[in-house]
Amino acid sequence: MALVVSLEKDEGRELRAAHPTRVPCKYIVGECDGRKVLQLNTYGSGERAHPGKLSQTLQFDEDAASQLFRMLKSEFGFEE
Repeated sequence: MALVVSLEKDEGRELRAAHPTRVPCKYIVGECDGRKVLQLNTYGSGERAHPGKLSQTLQFDEDAASQLFRMLKSEFGFEE
């Protein structure tokens, strides 16, 4: 569980395979300390001791969300 403050491509590493475990992800948006924050929540897979239990969260403030948006557009070719 963390607030992401920056995003950059990890040039020294490569993706070898997609992770085999599939989990749902939900998002919420709210304000914390006067800042808008996007939070991504993942939930335990069916193989976990507590399936469906909140497992991991990542939070993005506006600056980090903007970096994520630009990265997604660049890497996946998304249009506005």
